[in-house]
Amino acid sequence: MPDAPGLELLAQELREADDASVLATEFFRGKGAIQVRPGAIREVLQLLKGKGFTFLASVHGLDYYPEEPRLGVQYELLDMRALDRLTVKLRVPLDEPTVPSVTPDWPTADHQEREVYDMFGVVFEGHPDLRRILMPEDYEGHPQRRDFPIGGEPVFFTYNEQKGPGYTR
Repeated sequence: MPDAPGLELLAQELREADDASVLATEFFRGKGAIQVRPGAIREVLQLLKGKGFTFLASVHGLDYYPEEPRLGVQYELLDMRALDRLTVKLRVPLDEPTVPSVTPDWPTADHQEREVYDMFGVVFEGHPDLRRILMPEDYEGHPQRRDFPIGGEPVFFTYNEQKGPGYTR
């Protein structure tokens, strides 16, 4: 892990490339995190790739309900040579939940961005195939949002009822 001074040094290098890119840093329980401006995510991840963080392990969606900006996206990066990990975070408001897609630079983000879009409603601009991946295409809503109704709707499976020999009802 980059230690706290190492994290601040890394954040300072990111600020030198774009002074408005880094919003905050956090070092908690031995893990570093950098919060960035949503529009700067591609550039920040590219700079971190040049610093050795060459493996994008995962992309996650978050809902900070009732706070605003409400929706968040986290990118987990690994430096396989130094065995370091780093979290890059961003937050977007519910009324404009758009983030540039990192899929062109990090192909492993393809399905992960689709899942965040499907479950939370974050739109990844420039994604090559942004559509639902877990829910049906005509599904309304985003089930991982904290204000999503619990319990859902009843599901009827009448198409696969047994109606063969010995069936009684």
